Amino acid sequence: MRNWQRALIGPEATFRDALVSIDSTGAGMALVVDADNRLLGVLSDGDLRRALIRGAGLEDAALTGANREPFCIDQHQDRAATLTMLRAHGLRQLPVLDADRRVVGLTTVSDFLNIPIRSNPVVIMAGGKGERLAELTRDTPKPMLKVGPRPILDTIVGNLAGQGFRNFWLAVNYKAEQIERHFGDGSALGLDIRYLRETRPLGTCGALALLPTQEQPLIVTNGDVLAKVDYGHVLESHLEAGADATVVVRDYEMQVPFGVVNAEAGRILRIDEKPTQSYTISAGAYVLSPSALRKVPADAYYDMPSLIADLIGAGMSVRQQRAEGYWMDIGRPPDYAQANADFGTVFEV
Repeated sequence: MRNWQRALIGPEATFRDALVSIDSTGAGMALVVDADNRLLGVLSDGDLRRALIRGAGLEDAALTGANREPFCIDQHQDRAATLTMLRAHGLRQLPVLDADRRVVGLTTVSDFLNIPIRSNPVVIMAGGKGERLAELTRDTPKPMLKVGPRPILDTIVGNLAGQGFRNFWLAVNYKAEQIERHFGDGSALGLDIRYLRETRPLGTCGALALLPTQEQPLIVTNGDVLAKVDYGHVLESHLEAGADATVVVRDYEMQVPFGVVNAEAGRILRIDEKPTQSYTISAGAYVLSPSALRKVPADAYYDMPSLIADLIGAGMSVRQQRAEGYWMDIGRPPDYAQANADFGTVFEV
């Protein structure tokens, strides 16, 4: 929600102040915060009516009628999870908090109904062979393998189109004709789809040199990752930060299948049985500004980690943005099987 700051009222605010705030924003909720914008409670229009019916006066403290334990969402929560929460609890709005419970936004149902059309291009890297999937990709490029009732690439494009993106570039190489035949120019989907045709493998980033000159940031994502990412939010955060590149990251846990020995000078201190290690990994999605795209060499094999390293080496701004929610990199047969098992509960069939 834009202008969400107008929904904020202080701890000394009255019911009258809350009523004015609710009326001015149209959000149906006032957020009571302290001097550091930490949430103290929320007062919906329903809360306000009930307080007045009970005999409260308009000059009484709004905090006396506020819900002190409202449903809230973390600022990094993805769009799909937020919509699920709104539906599950029959809510019309949710305060957005940072790690210190400071209010950083207000999400409303109307945010999901009024999706802005975004002119920023999306590049989907769909040229790989998918060799680890062996026989599955012998006759079919990996992005065209079906997960659920449709190809992986259909779900990726549909997810982005549902968030307002309309301009797509598909980087293709291996069995490119299948992808181009399936999507065409995108007009049947109400999209503009064009192709970056690699004559030889150019890595996870090299095909970006085939783009015409760009004047605004673009989204880059892999064609073999199924994820619930709010790309619009990532793009807006990138613009607000004035970054050259944004890397979408997430946590990835791996369990060591053995007892790990911790020792010092030959003396065992303890044995940790099958510990879990947690890492922050790249989720295979990025926002790149024109300044970053200019670093991609022409007609050369070039991977995204090389681009990120070159940007950092040049002193340019590279930021991360954490994404929660479903994520599956379909690189191995077990991943492909798991994605198919998950599909009906994660994506619309």
